[in-house]
Amino acid sequence: MLKLTTIAIVVRNEKKAAKWWNEKLGLRIVTRFPHWYTVATPKSTVRIHLCPDSKPEKGNTGISFSTKNAARTEKDYRKKGVKITTPTTKEEWGTYFMFADPDGNEFFVFEE
Repeated sequence: MLKLTTIAIVVRNEKKAAKWWNEKLGLRIVTRFPHWYTVATPKSTVRIHLCPDSKPEKGNTGISFSTKNAARTEKDYRKKGVKITTPTTKEEWGTYFMFADPDGNEFFVFEE
C-alpha cells in the first residue's frame, strides 16, 4: 500500500522559502540538502518539497509516495497494467520507481 509522502511546490529560493515556512507558519524543516528542502507540520508525515525555480520536468506532478518494497510494488503495478516510466532504481539517496496515470502525469514511489 502506498503512503503519500511529498508534494512539490516551485519557489525562487528553497533556503529562504524553508525559513519562511518555519518562522512564519511554524512548519518544521525536515530535510536540508542542495535542491532538496522539505518542510512539514509538526505531526504530519507528508512533506512539502520546496523546489528551486527551474523549467518543469515534463509530466512530473511533484507528488511522491512511499512503499516498503519498491521492486515488489513496481511488479504488482506492471501486472495491473500500470505504465512504469522509470523502473526501480537504486541511488545513493534512495530506491525509487516512477509510474504514469492515463493522462501522462508521473509520480515517484520511494522505498521506505
